[in-house]
Amino acid sequence: MARLLAALAGPWLAATGALAQHAGQDLPEGPGRNTVQAICGGCHEIGRIRAGYTPEGWHTVIRMMQNFGAPIPPEEVAAVTEYLTRRFPERPRPPAALVAGPVQVEIRDWPVPTPDSRPHDPMAARDGSIWYTGQLANTLGRVDPKTGQVREYPVNPMTGPHGLIEDREGHIWFTGNFCGLIGRLDPRTGAVTEYPLPDPEAGDPHTLVMDHDGLIWFSVQRGNRLGRLDPQSGEIQLVTAPTPNARPYGMAINSRGEIWFVEFGAPKIATIDRATMAIREFSLPNPGARPRRLAIGPDDAVWYTDYARGTLGRLDPATGQVQEWPSPSGTRSAPYGIVFTQGAAWYSESGPTPNTIIRFDPETQAFQSWAIPGGGDIVHNMDVTPDGNPVTANSLVNRVGLVEIRRGAR
Repeated sequence: MARLLAALAGPWLAATGALAQHAGQDLPEGPGRNTVQAICGGCHEIGRIRAGYTPEGWHTVIRMMQNFGAPIPPEEVAAVTEYLTRRFPERPRPPAALVAGPVQVEIRDWPVPTPDSRPHDPMAARDGSIWYTGQLANTLGRVDPKTGQVREYPVNPMTGPHGLIEDREGHIWFTGNFCGLIGRLDPRTGAVTEYPLPDPEAGDPHTLVMDHDGLIWFSVQRGNRLGRLDPQSGEIQLVTAPTPNARPYGMAINSRGEIWFVEFGAPKIATIDRATMAIREFSLPNPGARPRRLAIGPDDAVWYTDYARGTLGRLDPATGQVQEWPSPSGTRSAPYGIVFTQGAAWYSESGPTPNTIIRFDPETQAFQSWAIPGGGDIVHNMDVTPDGNPVTANSLVNRVGLVEIRRGAR
């Protein structure tokens, strides 16, 4: 459980906007306080619990914790929910900036069958289906956009599936964020094969990609590692990022088969040599930057979302030059998941109300944006369908989405 709550210390358990809990300072008085302090404090510092949810949001967060075994006595759930809702209401969020433009889209989404499973990463499969990781339900799910039919596949308890990819044979590979493994699901049989990481300090596998040779590369955020798995032999090799506490995060592969990733804690963009596993880092110009995800453009430029500063960035790997643009909803817009498709960068803003889908045209340097139905809250990652449409997993509202680009885009 401790690993679970440490792993969830991301956007909705971040220190930013957290409860005012310091050494010697207690939570506000009220019915349910002692239970919150005892149960939450038993796994992590109270100050890591993020305040600022609507009543519906707090209900969802508590059910998420129950999904994963948080020992809240059933007779105290109502008091805990009431306490958190009253003492820590939603803090003001920036309003979403909805910018008109030439492109028309239709945003569709589908509810995840298991309540409060926190769908984390989406993946667009070759057959047109959309997969997702049900992180707090320990499931992988498949949505058929044509019929709306959803099927879920269980993985082992306490796995905490996070990132996922599809291999050439149709197997679904995923990171076991909470128990330190890489997993493989055979959708035909439902069988799951696990590959535990060889280093106990590498306990937080995060994002994964597959290179042109079929090798799987993955980031280990809190272990500060990069890993490579050979599916044929099952061998896993790990290397440590050169910068301490760099927190390797989102990953992508360019047209030449090069592996690129962001270092959320550095802040840097980096690439790892597929043969030697040597890592080369590119420092971003602003030390306050916190790049979270990245996407590769058709010219192999690296596009990234700066979660902390509310900016979209572009790194030219050939020169190291960086360009940045303020995201439409401002410095607190918290850009997150990103893809590059149909001539533009598409990404999500997870900070404003409602959350948004943003399109940025590199030629005109113009933004366009749309509200995510239901608020979103939040889109951790995005992928692209074979016909070029972005897909999302919307964690707090328990839905999976598809952005169908209708016309006006190149």
